[in-house]
Amino acid sequence: MSTAAAVIPTGTWTIDPSHSVVGFSVKHMGIATVRGTFEAFSGGLVVDGPLSGARIEATVEAGSINTREEQRDAHLRSADFFDAENHPQLRFVSTGVRVRDEETLVVTGDLSMAGQTHPVELTAEIDGLDTDPWGNERVGLSLSGQLSRGKWGMTFNQALGSGNLLVSDKVKISIDVSAIRQAA
Repeated sequence: MSTAAAVIPTGTWTIDPSHSVVGFSVKHMGIATVRGTFEAFSGGLVVDGPLSGARIEATVEAGSINTREEQRDAHLRSADFFDAENHPQLRFVSTGVRVRDEETLVVTGDLSMAGQTHPVELTAEIDGLDTDPWGNERVGLSLSGQLSRGKWGMTFNQALGSGNLLVSDKVKISIDVSAIRQAA
């Protein structure tokens, strides 16, 4: 049995947004990588026994997307992509957690965005556990994965003369979380 179960003590852990990042990257024109973040999100982790039974839920505000280019962000909020007006939130709910080794988990779950829900798989690295100067017990997690945006109906694109597409279908997800254990 892996010792990872002992790494995150039982309890309810709430994401600290000021010390966490929800990010993504996608190829632009097949030659450059555009990175972005979502500035507003919440969620947490409930551990009430082995990590294989942990539950993870998170909500992201679609309108908080930030790629450092306002015109692009407005297009991403539109019906061509997130349709933030009609579907203001992205939601992730875990359906399973598998302990790969002492520091790595595989988290499966349902991701809802742009009015559709599909399963995704994320790899979670347990970065550590410590108590901050104010007495809060914290756990750090780094999650990564990838998805096909077309699966959620985000099919906007433009073919280029080179044969490349303006926007790749593959989106890489990169999430860094600091979560605080809540008092019992």
